[in-house]
Amino acid sequence: MIVSKIRQCVHIAAISNRHNNLTVVEKLGRTTIFSPEGKHFEYAMEAISHAGTVLGVLAKDGVVLAAEKKVTGKLLDLSGAKEGGYGGSGEKIFLLNSNVIGGVAGLTADANSLINYARSAAQQHLLAYNEDIPVELLAQRLCDMKQSYTQYGGLRPFGASLLYAGYDQQYQFQLYHSDPSGNYSGWKATCIGANNGTAQSLLKQEYKDDIEVKAAISLVLKTMSKTMDSTTLGSEKLEFAVITLDPETKLPKAKIYRPDEIDELLQAEGLGKKEEDDAMKS
Repeated sequence: MIVSKIRQCVHIAAISNRHNNLTVVEKLGRTTIFSPEGKHFEYAMEAISHAGTVLGVLAKDGVVLAAEKKVTGKLLDLSGAKEGGYGGSGEKIFLLNSNVIGGVAGLTADANSLINYARSAAQQHLLAYNEDIPVELLAQRLCDMKQSYTQYGGLRPFGASLLYAGYDQQYQFQLYHSDPSGNYSGWKATCIGANNGTAQSLLKQEYKDDIEVKAAISLVLKTMSKTMDSTTLGSEKLEFAVITLDPETKLPKAKIYRPDEIDELLQAEGLGKKEEDDAMKS
């Protein structure tokens, strides 16, 4: 009798364990990462495709980044961005480290989380090795974290893509792009966000391997003027940054333009608000 009860208990326990295992499998099945068409990142990429354009061009002596800001309304208070603050409003282009700047397209909240992680990773590397983090290594660290969000059920990928523009001693100036899946790639010139196809076509036609920063700035602004919805560019719709080498210290120098500096740059390139102002006067 006792042996029979023990066997019965063991049998019930085995059934219970098997049921629990099936439950786990069923739960995992309900949170399958990829659909049969492999469209797990469809909505993440859709969010990026509707975001403001972010464009980067790699030159011999630096890297240029430009980003389109989406102005949500006329009542938005931009006085803080105009009066000060490093890099203006800080909506699309960020300083990740002293040798790396990043441009983001996609969901702003997701992008802020990624930016904070990248800054923390850069500072951890500096603390451990007493040197600035290599650009590709920073992209790898961020992509490892992004990829981990595609492994487990109940998590969604980050709805943001990044462009990394930076400099290190080994590979000099570099431009990388990473997407929500955790993939990253190096580019001479690339674009993410809205109208990226049009921008890519223009860059293919105009880009040259021996381009310098001055010509790269003109190319970036020219491309942005043709891909943005507005007929004229202005600091309220554009962020701009350049990373070069300081001629004296030979160290990377990141410059994120302030709104008034962007307007001066646009006027110098003949892409400012002159045409719009003349039309209003007439």
